[in-house]
Amino acid sequence: MSDLSGAARWLEPAADTAARRNIWLACLLALTALLVLGNLANDARLDVKYGWDVRVNCAAVEAHADGRDPYFVKNLKGTGLSYPYLPVTLDVFRPFCAGGLLIDHYRGIFLALAVLCGLLLPGLGHKRTNVRDVALRVLCVLGAFVGFEWVQASGNFAILSGVFTALALTLLLRPAASGTSDDPSFRLRLAGAALLGLVTSFKLVFFPVLAALYFLPLPRARKLLLIAAATVGFVLPILASKLFYPELFASWQLAVGGQIPGQHSVDLLETNPSLLLLAHSLTDHAGLGDSKPALFATYALFAGALVLVPFALSVLRAIGGWPVRGGGSLPMRLDRWLMDHPRAAMRITVLAMFALYLSSPRLKEYAFFELALYATILVVDLPAIALATFLTFGLLLPAQISLTGTQFDGSYILLMISLLCFWILLADFRAEPKRLEVDGAQP
Repeated sequence: MSDLSGAARWLEPAADTAARRNIWLACLLALTALLVLGNLANDARLDVKYGWDVRVNCAAVEAHADGRDPYFVKNLKGTGLSYPYLPVTLDVFRPFCAGGLLIDHYRGIFLALAVLCGLLLPGLGHKRTNVRDVALRVLCVLGAFVGFEWVQASGNFAILSGVFTALALTLLLRPAASGTSDDPSFRLRLAGAALLGLVTSFKLVFFPVLAALYFLPLPRARKLLLIAAATVGFVLPILASKLFYPELFASWQLAVGGQIPGQHSVDLLETNPSLLLLAHSLTDHAGLGDSKPALFATYALFAGALVLVPFALSVLRAIGGWPVRGGGSLPMRLDRWLMDHPRAAMRITVLAMFALYLSSPRLKEYAFFELALYATILVVDLPAIALATFLTFGLLLPAQISLTGTQFDGSYILLMISLLCFWILLADFRAEPKRLEVDGAQP
């Protein structure tokens, strides 16, 4: 793809104005980096016993190795929390927990893995990735929505799914290539789709993210094949758990269903900054807290009005604003438009993943780390004003709030910040007809 696409993306004013813009943007980036790193350093020096999730996970692995059922909290040493993951993960996690190294040094290990995520994440249209892009990606991974702060504080294994998500996106968001079905680039996309499916099986509620693969700039048959591969990747750990760990699978079902009395259980309405819990708060305030239809109707209204409908209208606006070869039905027009605008199609794909993830019914604080990965891919290409706005609200504000000691858990601060950043990214996509025109003109 020609570098003209990047040139159209950063329409330059007069040289002196551009120089002044670069100076204040560099200052903002430096300030953001100082606050993000300072916030992480401040957490490290606090005399608080963090890492409860890594202790639970490794205690479950140890219980399984000793022949005890890890889904009963009474069998887990040193914790009152339950193990929520599929039985097959007990053997997958065993190497990570061996020798106690992870429990003793998880903060440094998690930091290295987060930096690795920033290095793995792909770009969307540049032949070469420069130092500025890499640094910005790493900064956003570490600081966006304070997601990594929650992962590091809790020791949650979302850091592992984050690494696999970054690798899957690198394989999926490859430059469009024409050719036969045995083209090597398509085989890599298949591997990326299967890996993304495996990642979503880690936290089952994020499975709808796989539908975003339909927006890739590929023929429809190939996109459906990618979605099928991702679905197989999602289902495989569930089937493996049921076939090879039947007793543990039954215990897992009881645990996640809250049917083991006297212990912590995973619940959709457990305190978390999600649209579902926001809907629950509203219906409860209105005296409809016991009405499931009212709850889910309100949740669907919030998810549609705040995220999904604006995204869909933006895509339809882009398709309707440009002539498409041959006419045809809306799905056919969409397929052709995506293939005619490969870079825009990949941006839409990542935006769709961001939207579907953000709409999840159970969005715990540490899950904002993975949400930050999707945003990070899009942030790098933002023009100066949009980038400054995103940095201010997505990184600076959360870091400042965290440094002041304000509690994020039990509030909707992170949800509001993420929604605002989604609208910033969506508005940028809607405001770039010149970029789309140049992009579509390139081979």
